[in-house]
Order: sequence, then C-alpha cells, then structure tokens
Amino acid sequence: MKKLTLLLVLLAATSMGCKKKGCTDPNATNYNSNANSDDKSCTYPEETGPYLIIKLHFDSLAPRLDNFGNPATIPANHGTQSPTFYGMSAHYIEFAQNMYTQLGAGEILYHGAETTAGGSNAVDFSKAIIKGDNEVFLKIPLKNISPDTYNWVRMSLTYQNYDVDYLYNGVDYTGRLASFVGFNTYITNYKIWNQTVTLNANKLQGYWGFENLGIVFQGQAASTTVPNPLSATSPVPAGSCVVTGSFDTPFTITGNETQDITCTMSLSTNKSFEWYDVNGDHKYEPLLPNGNSNDYPTDMGLRGLKPIISQ
Repeated sequence: MKKLTLLLVLLAATSMGCKKKGCTDPNATNYNSNANSDDKSCTYPEETGPYLIIKLHFDSLAPRLDNFGNPATIPANHGTQSPTFYGMSAHYIEFAQNMYTQLGAGEILYHGAETTAGGSNAVDFSKAIIKGDNEVFLKIPLKNISPDTYNWVRMSLTYQNYDVDYLYNGVDYTGRLASFVGFNTYITNYKIWNQTVTLNANKLQGYWGFENLGIVFQGQAASTTVPNPLSATSPVPAGSCVVTGSFDTPFTITGNETQDITCTMSLSTNKSFEWYDVNGDHKYEPLLPNGNSNDYPTDMGLRGLKPIISQ
C-alpha cells in the first residue's frame, strides 16, 4: 500500500511539472508556442534605461496656429480664451525623419489601446494615460528607438480637461470642461470636475461635457483645429487630431546613448477654447437665466506643438 501511495504521488507531481505554460506572446519570457493551459498570464523582462522621457507642457503664450501651421485669426462673432489645463491625453506619438515622411512611416513611439466595444473602432478611454502640466507622460528605453535623425514630431491628442471662465446671470464663475478630440473614443464614463458622466458609447471628435453650478451640459463642437505645417507634403486624415511640430534642430538617436533624454511636448493653449459669441460681449455664457443654451463651443483644438529636447 505504501508503494502504491508513493507511486500516485510521483505521478501527480510529474503531471503538474509537465503542464504547459499558457503564455503565447513571443515577447514574453515564459512564451510557449504549444501552450494549452487555461492560465494565459505572461511575464516580461523589466525595461532598463537610459530612457526617452516624454513630458507634456501647456503654453498659453505660444503661437496660435491654424490647420496649416499659419497664424490663426478669430472668426467674427466668436470668442476665445486660454483655459487652465489640468489633464491631457495622447493616443499616438511618432518621430518623422523629414517633411515627406508619411504618417505611420516614421518611428512610432506610442500607440494607445483601441476597442470596438462601442461598434466602430475607437480609442479606449478607460486605458488612456492622462497627465498634467510638466508631468511625465511616457518613458521609453532609448534602445527601442531606431537610430536615425528626426526633424518632426506627430502627436495625436484625444482628451483635455480644463477650467474656463463664464458669465451667468451677470456673475462671473469658473466651470470645468472635458473635451474629446480624438478620431473616435469609446467612453464608459468620465469625470468632469465633481460630476461623473456615464455613456458606454462611442463619441466622435468634438464631443464635450461642461460642468457648472453642479449641472452638466453635453454637446458636439463643429470643428477641431489640428495644426499641420506639413499638410502639403505629408497630410493627416481628417478627424485624427494628429498635431505636427518641428524640432528647432534635428534630433539624432545614435543607439549609443548612456543618459536619459527628455522630450517636452510643448502644446499651444493660446486661446484654444473658442465659442460662438451670441451677443458679442466676449464673455462665455453657456446658460441663459431660463436654463436654455446660449453661447456654445465651436473649436477646442490645440494650437501648435513644439518638441523641446533636454538632458
């Protein structure tokens, strides 16, 4: 009986030891092309530096550009202001070698999560990276970036959260606006200021939610400015919000870097919030005393991008 018991124990141990691991990602350290385990968890090697550190910076004094990278004018019957930013998210970052490098043909540094949970393909807002002014957005090992010389940066912006001043019933207030400027975003829910909005749906570029006096209003802006100085040689798809900016001097990755490099994405917020000004008083008035809508947002696009390199 003791021999039989010992044999059963040995057989059980052998069976457990031979169980195939479930990870089928070839980038993982426990990859197994023949895995049939129910446990599909994977482990990955820890990334090591030096890093390219990407930060976001919001500059209300930077040039205010149009879709072609030229100085922008303010349309008649429109009001503008430079908001106070609290958070922003990007979905795509790419370094481009020259003015003829087409979107997607450069060095893609980051491409955020997408989903079809809402029907058509969309940015997955639940997995978005949201950062404030001068905060680190990404850290990418420099060894993962192809050695080359880059002259341009492309950055697809998807979400903004900021304060705007407004007038209600003759009194000045500050409200909070959340805007979604990506090509399409699947939103389960989002928090504007104190209020949370639940959608579980896709929203196209220009969707916004505004919170003031504990009330939430939602709407859709008619347009979103996306500055691209390379529109003649390297256009971007309509609705993509891929803002393009140039390095002051060409940025070269040699492949032999030994120290971290910081790339600050300085984004122009100069009068980036634009609305239709019904009475021409240059005051944003989202509500009339009777609760009806009055002024409404017409454009919430960032007004330029300048990548700045430091070590």
